[in-house]
Amino acid sequence: MDDEYAKLIRRMNPPRVVIDNDACEDATVIQVDSVNKHGILLEVVQVLTDMNLVITKAYISSDGVWFMDVFNVIDQDGKKIRDREVIGYIQRRLESNASCFLSLRGSVGVMPSEEHTSIELTGTDRPGLLSEVCAVLTDLHCNVVNAEIWTHNARAAAVVHVTDDSTGCAIEDPKRLTTIKELLCIVLKGNNDLKAAKMTLSPPGITSRERRLHQIMFADRDYERIERAGLVRHKDESSRTHVTVLNIEKDYSVITMRAKDRPKLLFDIVCTLTDMEYVVFHGMVNTGRMEAYQEFYIRHIDGLPISSDAEQERVIQCLEAAIERRASEGLELELCTEDRVGLLSDITRIFRENSLCIRRAEISTKGGKAKDTFYVTDVTGNPVDPKIIDSICQQVGQTKLQVKHNSTLLPKPPQETTMGYLFGNLFKA
Repeated sequence: MDDEYAKLIRRMNPPRVVIDNDACEDATVIQVDSVNKHGILLEVVQVLTDMNLVITKAYISSDGVWFMDVFNVIDQDGKKIRDREVIGYIQRRLESNASCFLSLRGSVGVMPSEEHTSIELTGTDRPGLLSEVCAVLTDLHCNVVNAEIWTHNARAAAVVHVTDDSTGCAIEDPKRLTTIKELLCIVLKGNNDLKAAKMTLSPPGITSRERRLHQIMFADRDYERIERAGLVRHKDESSRTHVTVLNIEKDYSVITMRAKDRPKLLFDIVCTLTDMEYVVFHGMVNTGRMEAYQEFYIRHIDGLPISSDAEQERVIQCLEAAIERRASEGLELELCTEDRVGLLSDITRIFRENSLCIRRAEISTKGGKAKDTFYVTDVTGNPVDPKIIDSICQQVGQTKLQVKHNSTLLPKPPQETTMGYLFGNLFKA
């Protein structure tokens, strides 16, 4: 009865969204007011993330039965959102009462949709792993149409969408799916797997691909530090993520974070807090020239703040992992060319033969065109020799493969900020 009553209240009070281009000089201001429910903050942030909007500031308040959020957003070019159609679409999405987010699933597995078969993978990261996976899929007559691959703390996870290379449709034959699963598990396990490798078929459309990657790696406990030579590379202190947790008056736990600024940072944090069953009651996000500052007043879903040192340490580890998973290490390479069966297998093989290690990758195809982004280092995690990149570009084609970004050449973030910045200014906002 309580659930039905809550649904009735939400239907009677749909979200109210105001989008204002005059309130701020350099950003579009989006205000969302709604009846409160667990996960609503993630739903809102997910919509903005899906639209590739960059959140520069945010003020969050969801105490009691009402939820109110204010976001300052810009587009990928750093400009306000001026297109009326885009503004209307954002408003419709945010005002929609439909929620496609489910709670954390404890397992990771292969499930066909009408368009493609979605495969989830997890295993120990090693040089050449993606190349081996792509080679197996090509040999099994699977064409990769979309994929995202993350690596963190010696673990690798991927969500891959494949089709039959002859029909262009999803693979539905149970025997063939079993074969795919068996062979991929052999590749994922390798010779020295620290944990069991997993490969599953996942129902499409249940949750976003990026959230599934967070869930897969969280379930794989990638936040646990593995002190083993060659597996954990220690980063420069100036670029490290800083997370602190403080309990105040037994009412809230206050989480304060300082990290290198990047798109989707807020989504990664809110996604992890939601899946760990914490509720954000108040919060503030602010981005500087190089760093982002976030502060949240939270409680567990049972109404209690963080109650032990062990829980506090786990929250810190999980949030640091959530931030680091998407951190773009090394050289960003972008491949734009005509799509064909085996393309991904060929390009990853070339990377492997030239001793490049893929730290993260985003694979997409549309209208017969492939657009793939790879973040690469050498096998030790250090910057790639420019001569090797030149050689690879010549093999692939200078117009097809281009260097987009090199994080190792960026200036170090300023150090004058303090952890108390957000804590002191939260309620002033």
